[in-house]
Amino acid sequence: MFLADCQARLAFDLLANTWNAVVLWSLRHGPRRPADLRVQIGGISQKVLTETLRRLEFNGLVHRRAYAEAPPRVEYELTDLGRSLVEPIGALGAWAFEHAEEVMAAQDRAGA
Repeated sequence: MFLADCQARLAFDLLANTWNAVVLWSLRHGPRRPADLRVQIGGISQKVLTETLRRLEFNGLVHRRAYAEAPPRVEYELTDLGRSLVEPIGALGAWAFEHAEEVMAAQDRAGA
């Protein structure tokens, strides 16, 4: 059972937001500035990226580092907790790559 306060449900909720997993995956090679993340990800607005980074920081998955420079510079990087999700996200991505056509075919059949 997946109760409302179940630990597995917490993980599912974290990954339910598409952008959470995408941003975590984009940070897997090291710290990035928000503008670099937007270029790497593509299709994400500045507002949504900011909200996602704040949510990931709130959940302890990323760390925000602000530098005392002019102009100001901010970078985000995975915490140890965030790094622990990279492998499961990669596995889910591999599953999607392998089965996406089957899922889309099922959607087509259901919509026909």
